[in-house]
Amino acid sequence: MADDERAALIAAMRWQIKDERVLDAMRRVPREEFVPPELRSSAYENEPLPIGSGQTISQPLIVAMMTEALQLQGGEKVLEVGTGSGYQAAVLSLLAGTVISVERLPELAASARQRLQRLGYANVTVFDADPFVLGWPAEAPYGAIVVTAGVPRLPESLVGQLAEGGRLVLPIGSEWSQDLQRITALPRGGLRFESLGPCRFVPLIGTEAWPERDIPWP
Repeated sequence: MADDERAALIAAMRWQIKDERVLDAMRRVPREEFVPPELRSSAYENEPLPIGSGQTISQPLIVAMMTEALQLQGGEKVLEVGTGSGYQAAVLSLLAGTVISVERLPELAASARQRLQRLGYANVTVFDADPFVLGWPAEAPYGAIVVTAGVPRLPESLVGQLAEGGRLVLPIGSEWSQDLQRITALPRGGLRFESLGPCRFVPLIGTEAWPERDIPWP
């Protein structure tokens, strides 16, 4: 049943997602493994779902859009900021060489780490995020960076972790709505900005993001 529901979801996304490699990766990752047991029957609805600790797993279309926007060719080192349940990292692992994922909530990091290991995504490493440093500079530079929570402005430290030609995809905006943007690192320190459309994510908490006392969502 899950295979049929997954196939139907992929078919419905074809109107917007053109990269067959991304669609194939989405087809191969069992989303039902990344949601709470009581929500498995809803795993292939194109909706975000709660995963505990006030966090959500993004709707499949957004995951596919952000993955496609990274323009992965295979072999890249990718940084994900905001592991959540590990679903986005699993999708990325099928398209990149190495995925480094950081999560600020220890309980989510631990469960995602165990889940990804159990499911065999061996090229993903999940770290507990440093509360004073955004991203994971120790493994930089990255060919691609994806941020799975909203930020109020472009984080300069993530730009500094991009390789030349690397792509940073993230939602930037207010507490109520953001614009999904792709920033490409050009030669000699230049940046190219591209808007990919409106979106709404839970807030990123911490350095260069929202202070915890100012969390804008309930």
